Amino acid sequence: MKTALYEKHVRLEAQLVDFAGWEMPMRYSSTIDEHHAVRNHVGMFDVSHMLTVDFEGAQSALFLQRLLASDVSKLSKDGQALYTVMLNERGGIIDDLIVYRLHETSFRIVFNAGVATTDLEWVTAWQQTTAYSLSITPRRDLSIVAVQGPKAIQTVVEILDCPQLMAVQPFTAIFHNELFIGRTGYTGEDGVEIICPNADATNIWSQLLNAGVLPCGLGARDTLRLEAGMNLNGQDMTPDLTPYECALSWVLDLEPSRDFVGQTALAETHRQGIATKLTGIVLQGGVMRSGYEVQSNAGLGTITSGSFSPTLGYSIALARIPRASTGDCSVLIRNKQKAGRIVRPPFVRHGEKVHR
Repeated sequence: MKTALYEKHVRLEAQLVDFAGWEMPMRYSSTIDEHHAVRNHVGMFDVSHMLTVDFEGAQSALFLQRLLASDVSKLSKDGQALYTVMLNERGGIIDDLIVYRLHETSFRIVFNAGVATTDLEWVTAWQQTTAYSLSITPRRDLSIVAVQGPKAIQTVVEILDCPQLMAVQPFTAIFHNELFIGRTGYTGEDGVEIICPNADATNIWSQLLNAGVLPCGLGARDTLRLEAGMNLNGQDMTPDLTPYECALSWVLDLEPSRDFVGQTALAETHRQGIATKLTGIVLQGGVMRSGYEVQSNAGLGTITSGSFSPTLGYSIALARIPRASTGDCSVLIRNKQKAGRIVRPPFVRHGEKVHR
């Protein structure tokens, strides 16, 4: 499959790869250059492979209260957004996502590309089972362009002639003509995600490009989100793991009055206790990758996401390790034990290293 911006990527001679069935740019020139552009200035990503879905109807809020682990009633004003997870009956994470309130009876959710079809089937089945009164509409007529970095807001304000964006707070969105602009992202930097009609995406991309915004691919998106300590669906979280095991318990709204999918299983998991935790590791003298073995003072664990950090100049990783693990550790890299240290993510905050 191809996004509306596919021809733009081809003309820019991007390295294209298959990602969840989509032909997406891995990089345009250098992943490190693209990474630094976002950390220090501004970069843009085509993330139109993700699926925007609109939920509309008198009982849309009630339905999402049942479907999501966070309390959508906290979205008291139009444009407000929250990060949450959608769970199966075992309490495992089907997807992590952002839900926006459009109006009192209308919400918008963006599903991750790799599980978009599964997500849509899941929510449709639950709607049919529960018979809530609402419509669920996948919006493949919409593209998503993410503009990220310390100069992102000012750049978008100027390009789109949208001065009101300056007053928009993080995790809030506004409509600007046909554009839906959310102050959200997946890089750890300030920025926006522009959800727009496919026909408008190429023009917006060209305007940003002409203004000097650097196109960035999936490679930089991954190193940026890892530095920010953000989970990757399918690696750091899976349907077999609960939010407690993925450092995401903070998204759970567990009031007794709520009854969301997976809540009963989560209560039992919490009662029994969690054997592992998802945390960070820093290491110099090698590069950690997913699947590498970790030896801690409390036993063995596994790297779930690992890479070289362009901002820090050494390797960082998220790892699932025994809950009691602390301090120094070692990571098996090419049959050699490399000394590392267990730390709490994020590794980088607003371009500055967190751990010294």
